[in-house]
Amino acid sequence: MMTTSRLTLLGQLTGRAFRCLARIGACLTVIPAMVMAQTTPAASGDYTLSGADIEAHFQSTYIWQHKAAFDAPYTGEHSLLTRPEHSYTFSATAFFGVRLRPGTELYIDPEVIQGTPLSGLYGLGSPTNGEIQKVAGPTPLAYLPRVFLRHTWQLGGTQESVASSANQMAGIQASERLVLSVGKMAVTDVFDLNTYAHDPRTQFMTWASLASGPYDYVADAQGYTWGGALEYFNGDWALRAGRFIGPKESNGQNLNFAIGRFHGDQIEFEHHHEIDGHAGAVRLLGWRNVENMGRYDDAMAFAATNGGEPDVGNVRRPNVKHGWGLHVEQALTDNVGCFARYGWADGRTETYSFEEVDRSAQLGLSFNGALWRRAEDTAGMLLIRNGLSSAHRAYLAQGGLGFFIGDGQLNYRQEQVVETYYNVAMAKRFWLGLDVQHIANPAYNADRGPVNVYAIRLHAEY
Repeated sequence: MMTTSRLTLLGQLTGRAFRCLARIGACLTVIPAMVMAQTTPAASGDYTLSGADIEAHFQSTYIWQHKAAFDAPYTGEHSLLTRPEHSYTFSATAFFGVRLRPGTELYIDPEVIQGTPLSGLYGLGSPTNGEIQKVAGPTPLAYLPRVFLRHTWQLGGTQESVASSANQMAGIQASERLVLSVGKMAVTDVFDLNTYAHDPRTQFMTWASLASGPYDYVADAQGYTWGGALEYFNGDWALRAGRFIGPKESNGQNLNFAIGRFHGDQIEFEHHHEIDGHAGAVRLLGWRNVENMGRYDDAMAFAATNGGEPDVGNVRRPNVKHGWGLHVEQALTDNVGCFARYGWADGRTETYSFEEVDRSAQLGLSFNGALWRRAEDTAGMLLIRNGLSSAHRAYLAQGGLGFFIGDGQLNYRQEQVVETYYNVAMAKRFWLGLDVQHIANPAYNADRGPVNVYAIRLHAEY
């Protein structure tokens, strides 16, 4: 195991690496014009759209959750409520893709969402429903989460077929290629992918399973943003880098388009391999955000001088937050896969876009129902241990409030989540899912909990 000092040193090195990456990110802001120039009639010749150049997919997901009552000697302003609660989310998404010319594709994904969270979305480092991040309330809301261009330069190597799926046109691609994505999307559409834990509509639901928990990737309150990512693929290897804009305020909906001053940069190395004929992958991610954030130490110093409880809102100014993540996934058999993730963030500044996690270790298993003659069924088991930096702990212990957590005091312990799910294929492309989460030390507080959350999920896709 790495010592704390080694983890800190690695984090500092990651921050230095991003000083170089920032220069690369600035270049991404001028690349869209190059791509659009290639889509003009003069560049594309007599290319004419056909039926094969237009694709559409659809999904709809309903998640209902019940939180059982639990014991706690005190409840703060941003605590999980101790009484029983119900929550739900509903989403319906259309995925449209058009091939404008060979190598250039446009994707547009209109979506409708609605729902209500548990306890106003307060009280957990890793909230229980990944879909709730997008929800604006019980009234249906229509919006456009994704509108982006993707251009691929085929550089050579072997030819590989690509199947049609959401935001992916069917076709042929070279093993060596350069891919540029520009527009509105989720940062995690490109970075920190995971075969077994990435989509709350079909896999694990807890937020820390959507991406590495400490990965405070920039996004609006619904999880999307504008920017660009450039990826280089060569056989089993891939390298990607991207720059995106963040919200004007912590977990706010309005984005700050001053991308030269405030932004989120990330770089990721990926390697695919096989062990005994079974596929696996290793990914190493580094990220660095520059945003108008408050530091926990500054907030505590301000409170010591001026009185009252610490509040990061009193000390916001341009600050840097950085971190890294390591992800390994491996198919063990044709029907069993496993994965492990570790993530680290410096933990000096407030949570700005994702969840209240500074350290996270995850282990998971995924099963295909072919093991028991139900090939369309899937199941999974996941263990997560989330932690906070020393400054973050001290801030909460003194009565400070994070965007999602704050019990008024803190008897610190790591927050632990154990989640299991089973998806039953009820009809073609329609599944009924059952999910259970057991959460020890909610919001990192040993004085509260444990908490049990039960869920039913209905999911359809076409």
